[in-house]
Amino acid sequence: MAALFGPGGNSESFYADGHKHTTEAPSWLKQKGLDAYEYQAGNGITGSDATLAKIGEAAAEAGIKMSIHAPYYISLSGIETEKRLKSIDYIRKSLHAAKLLGADTIVIHAGRAAKISREEAMYLASDTLYKAAEEFTGEIVHFGIETMGKVNQLGTLEEVIELCKVADIYYPVVDFGHLNSRNIGGFYTSEDDYKRTFDLIGDRLGDKYAQKLHCHFSKIEYTGSGEKKHVRFCDDGFEPPFEPLCSYIAKAGLEPRIICESAGTMADDALMMKKCYLEAIK
Repeated sequence: MAALFGPGGNSESFYADGHKHTTEAPSWLKQKGLDAYEYQAGNGITGSDATLAKIGEAAAEAGIKMSIHAPYYISLSGIETEKRLKSIDYIRKSLHAAKLLGADTIVIHAGRAAKISREEAMYLASDTLYKAAEEFTGEIVHFGIETMGKVNQLGTLEEVIELCKVADIYYPVVDFGHLNSRNIGGFYTSEDDYKRTFDLIGDRLGDKYAQKLHCHFSKIEYTGSGEKKHVRFCDDGFEPPFEPLCSYIAKAGLEPRIICESAGTMADDALMMKKCYLEAIK
């Protein structure tokens, strides 16, 4: 077993190579030497069941591991009860799509903590996840709670870990660029910085969560409020660096799945990460 790499969504190079439909993405990724694909449903699940199933069949044939990003408008910590609990319906629809895609992980945003205290936001998010777990316990899909990039969003590493303790269906999804941005840069500069993240997850949730961590990685421009926008690896002067993460996971024998969310170059940058990793494990 080894680390896996792939893009979140279709890159500019996918379309430049003459492809038009996501059903073609798995075979294209296999040809490129990549291993994974995260279907982007941030603006809602718009694909038909037939299309999603066709993508899933293509991924299975190509050996591409699938995940799905649930809609961005999910808010586990929303202060309006009806809207907050509507998030469970959005997760339910994401689960349906995940099964058609053959995806093993659903990536979910926790919500905001802008108009209420972080303690209240955590209480509301935990309540939503508890109610969701009553319905979804027993599903083999991992429900991933993602670390977030803006200071006023719920989603520090510690908060995500606590939310994952609500039920064993929940798994942390670590976006290293997000954590670096919400800490206003410099959060990841060395192998030890990345090790700290894996160690915290292993200590508080268990080694299995750290060993096969589902991750997002991209370089992100940030301001004093945290994340501003995703950039490309070829853009100079942006953080965090990938090389220390690559070196650490290779030395530690970890098996993360790393989804790249660069701006338009996600497949190209995912391939750069995989090449770095393959060099590191020689």
